[in-house]
Amino acid sequence: MTKKERANFVITTLKELYPTIPIPLDHKDAYTLLIAVLLSAQCTDIRVNQITPLLFAKADNPYDMIKMTVEEIQDIIRPCGLSPMKSKGIYGLSQILVDKYNGEVPQSFEALESFPAVGHKTASVVMSQAFGVPAFPVDTHIHRLMYRWGLSSGKNVVETERDAKKIFPEELWNELHLQMIWYGREYSPARGWNLEKDIITRTIGNKKILAELVKK
Repeated sequence: MTKKERANFVITTLKELYPTIPIPLDHKDAYTLLIAVLLSAQCTDIRVNQITPLLFAKADNPYDMIKMTVEEIQDIIRPCGLSPMKSKGIYGLSQILVDKYNGEVPQSFEALESFPAVGHKTASVVMSQAFGVPAFPVDTHIHRLMYRWGLSSGKNVVETERDAKKIFPEELWNELHLQMIWYGREYSPARGWNLEKDIITRTIGNKKILAELVKK
């Protein structure tokens, strides 16, 4: 298969597996999504979804969030890990939203990436899932799959995102990145990989990569 044919196989198969795509992080608006994505750094979505109801019960908007102290926020989000950095980020970006944006999350990559504790991936998720702007946030699952499928040899998520945007149609980016995340979790995990279960890698995967996976 050519790279384009492999990409088309990915698109078709993921559409069949995930005609309706669930959103991994529970949220009700752009602000709660922003906070949830920030909390998900080096933390599972399951754990984040257990913690955000506790946090949002006290503050589900930036005005209420800045009424809390950084220490109070940290106490709630501690199970998500990296709580000192994340709590300062949540408080800091909430203060900026109140001071500069009338409490509304801006629809701008540049603005979002200027917030404390918000990087390109977090901004991309918010732009994609909250505002419908084409983006291709790359997490560890997508980075792994793009390599296994021979669609990218990127050494980091920045290079992998670049390759994904080149090969997949822009109008599919928002749904594809979510479909790939679910596929990576369910069919092609980093550990406990099963050749029979992983239909995409089995069909289009680089032969050298497949050989390495089978040995493990």
